[in-house]
Amino acid sequence: MINKNAGKKWPWIIAISTIIIIGFAIATIKVAINNPVEMSEYGMQSYHEYDNNVNDIINAKIEFDKKYSITFLTPQISDKTSVITYAIKDKSGKAIEDANISVVLTRPDTTKLDIALDKPTIENGIYTFKAIDLPKAGRWDIMAKITIGKNQRYYNLKTDTRYPNTIEF
Repeated sequence: MINKNAGKKWPWIIAISTIIIIGFAIATIKVAINNPVEMSEYGMQSYHEYDNNVNDIINAKIEFDKKYSITFLTPQISDKTSVITYAIKDKSGKAIEDANISVVLTRPDTTKLDIALDKPTIENGIYTFKAIDLPKAGRWDIMAKITIGKNQRYYNLKTDTRYPNTIEF
């Protein structure tokens, strides 16, 4: 005997499958809205600017490195009273006193906790910023832009307050 109801279940299966797919699409959109993607600011600028100017940035770094050397002197990064210090010298070893340095400490996952540092004390080519307390323990990126005359360079480091002596260049 032939089952006369066999053709009636397929429209229901298709309709329920379509509703489930639409439900998953709505859920995906809600998750994306509640958890937005943070824009990268590698090189202290939007990634669009960085991508558009990457060749100029690389060439500027090469030219800068031919004339000057930068040393990150901070012995360790902790979440309490970290002091960021750089030494800048020319290739002959003479201390550079007229560099303009701007530093931003940022989390890799958000820019909401960014800390901008400026106006360091300068003594014998050593640039020291005021002590800071980081609002959260864990991974931090230290991004610096150093400008000396027409030469400029970005100097980015990765660090972790849970492992204070670990710094990645």
